[in-house]
Amino acid sequence: QREKEIITCVVKGMTNKAIADKLYLSVHTIITHRRNIARKLQIHSPAGLTIYAIVNKLVALEDIKEQL
Repeated sequence: QREKEIITCVVKGMTNKAIADKLYLSVHTIITHRRNIARKLQIHSPAGLTIYAIVNKLVALEDIKEQL
């Protein structure tokens, strides 16, 4: 569940610090989660993560458009 939240935040363009503040975690914890996500999914770029999130309906395309 926490990893899904972090994926959503990354896709929305949030920094590690912003994600940590939002979820009340340390930046180190966010970095660890991101590393685990990259390892599990074999996705190592924010762009790849964005595609994954859209395809798997973790985030709506409209939510991403709002960030542009």
